[in-house]
Amino acid sequence: MYKVIGSKDTRTARVLWMLEELGVPYEHVPARPHSAEAVAANPTGKVPVLIDGDARITDSTAIMTYLADKHGKMTAPAGTIARAQQDSMTHFLLDELDACLWTATRHAFILPEEHRLPAIEKPLMWEFSRSEKRLAERMGKHPFVMGDQMSLPDILAAECLSWAAGAKFPLTDPGLGAYLTRMQARPAYQRVKAK
Repeated sequence: MYKVIGSKDTRTARVLWMLEELGVPYEHVPARPHSAEAVAANPTGKVPVLIDGDARITDSTAIMTYLADKHGKMTAPAGTIARAQQDSMTHFLLDELDACLWTATRHAFILPEEHRLPAIEKPLMWEFSRSEKRLAERMGKHPFVMGDQMSLPDILAAECLSWAAGAKFPLTDPGLGAYLTRMQARPAYQRVKAK
């Protein structure tokens, strides 16, 4: 059985959602970042950490990729054009959406106060808005990020859009708003939120 270390109000939620979508059993230890439990699992204190036997895997996207590959679900096969396109979307979401949100979060309350730049939020919102439009263009009229099937990038996209809404980054594309509503209605997502 897998063990997941990390509180669900962090990127750990992505891993929990992936496990719920895959339908595999796991144990969840809701440790805060840099807590004793988190440091015991990962010397940097960062979460999430997936423990699979003696192996410890860090970084939410690396964990999700490992799980998708291992279980042969929610991913295109490695070495295919479809996988290259999926990986391209994954990197786009991390570089263009997640990075804006993480930078804004760090400057809002994570960095020491003397290192925070509150004025950075406005240009990050502008950049996020541009990236949101690009995501909508790439999706087109498909129900999921990569087409007609849910895949790993959908968890990243929906989690970033949800994070943006919580951080008061406006979602301007109505199609992405509807997409987020559909994703949040999924039973696997609801099970994670109910934890």
